[in-house]
Amino acid sequence: MISFDQVTFQYQDAAEAVLQDVSLAIPEGELCLVVGETGSGKSTLLHLVNGLAPHFTGGNLTGTVTVGGLDTRTHPPRDLAEIVGFVGQDPISGFVTDRVEDELAYSMEQLGIPAPVMRQRVEEVIDLLALARIRHRPLSTLSAGEQQRVAIGAALTAQPRVLVLDEPTSALDPSAAEEVLAALLRLVHDLGVTVVLAEHRLERVIQYADSLVVLGGDGSARYGSPAELMATSPVAPPIIELGRLAGWEPLPLSLRDARRVAGRLRDRLAERVPVRPREAPPADAVPGAALPAAALPATALRAVDLIVRYGHVTAVNGIDLTLRRGEITALMGRNGSGKSSLLWALQGSGPRSGGTVRVGGIDPAALPPGEAIRHIVLVPQRPSDLLYLETVAAECRESDRVALAPPGATSAILERLSPGLPSTAHPRDLSEGQRLALVLAVQLAGAPAVVLLDEPTRGLDYGAKMRLRSVLTEHILGGASVLLSSHDVEFVARTANRVVVLSEGDIITDGPARDVLTASATFAPQVSRILRPVHFLTVDAVRDALGVTP
Repeated sequence: MISFDQVTFQYQDAAEAVLQDVSLAIPEGELCLVVGETGSGKSTLLHLVNGLAPHFTGGNLTGTVTVGGLDTRTHPPRDLAEIVGFVGQDPISGFVTDRVEDELAYSMEQLGIPAPVMRQRVEEVIDLLALARIRHRPLSTLSAGEQQRVAIGAALTAQPRVLVLDEPTSALDPSAAEEVLAALLRLVHDLGVTVVLAEHRLERVIQYADSLVVLGGDGSARYGSPAELMATSPVAPPIIELGRLAGWEPLPLSLRDARRVAGRLRDRLAERVPVRPREAPPADAVPGAALPAAALPATALRAVDLIVRYGHVTAVNGIDLTLRRGEITALMGRNGSGKSSLLWALQGSGPRSGGTVRVGGIDPAALPPGEAIRHIVLVPQRPSDLLYLETVAAECRESDRVALAPPGATSAILERLSPGLPSTAHPRDLSEGQRLALVLAVQLAGAPAVVLLDEPTRGLDYGAKMRLRSVLTEHILGGASVLLSSHDVEFVARTANRVVVLSEGDIITDGPARDVLTASATFAPQVSRILRPVHFLTVDAVRDALGVTP
């Protein structure tokens, strides 16, 4: 169904090719997972399948890409529309209508499908992706996860033979991700649709993949079975890392298979208690603070009876929340539970219908922007909204100026988050993960007391997440507090001291990360699920308990 024959692709003005002499063949009715580090070319490979590269992205293509027998060099995306459905990393940028139902029907209208057939397909997709509750809603009022499901639905209504998805679960909570992946599997198994998807959260999808494409970051690509390639892949989910540590052969790809072989490991760990997660250090033990450590208050932010309403809808329902210095708090919950509304209300730019927020005794909403960023900052789900200059270097220089930071402060943080990022690159030419790293560096340059992050791991591979964890940990040791909203349970398990779970605008759980995550059927990480009833959250914790050097 999809064939790459000695394909090399290089963007205009780029020093090296993104893909170099790639040959592979993906048969009909297969789910193929594309794996690689941030910036390794995953999105480029997907764009070659539907013709966006080079027809819209520009660049030089040699070799041949064929999809359903059509050469993408001579058939632009409009010719491939009946064969290939595509969902990008940023779904909202691809919407062309204002309402959910209209968006679901749009692609069929362009293909001239009769109205009765259109109505039937819309209803089928609404049922398939559980969109009934939002079918009449404006797209602008949806959460990022809801928008992502609508974008997938819009691609499915045209009933393509090939479905290409770039991080389709990145904005979805664990339950919604399972629903979407189950729907994709039905398309593969029942209808013979070929699905090609790139995803950084491999723990969600690796067990469903029929084949893997592993990109090396040097232009190379390896294609083969998941079990074979995962054995040596530089990018691997916790289940694979745990299997490598325990010496399991073959490596299990599903939790069920892992639990079947984990008995001896559980027995070895039963007498070894994992180290408790980091607690917030006392106020008099915070190094590197601007004030003498003893003078720092323990509370970084306090919200009392905070309410956010949109018309008749209450998104945040009278929440009390305290953020402590030296602590990373994870905000979790289903899509649409009010997480983003809460973050914006805390930061001061979003609406508040009631309640108070204080950072250092000051309401951040009352501060001018230039002063507010030294107290509290927010990295939104669409970080590119905060980028407006022509080069990475220009963004860094402007950040240093606005934050009153020493020259080079922003670029130094950026180098830690995304090493080797070209300073002359335009932000729009960066990958999603690289843009996120740039915005994080910009927001952290002023050493704000409170950092709010909305889905900060979208577009990041496992290595990039660990670099982010390191930077955030260093930041809180300077006396700051971090609140991150995330569906990435593996990142939360390795990073957060505390977890707050939100449901329909209310806090339903608030406690230490290990207690909350191990008690949850929805938010438990892979290691916890495999090793139950022994309570370990991460591979690192297992390695430490066994006394194994990384």
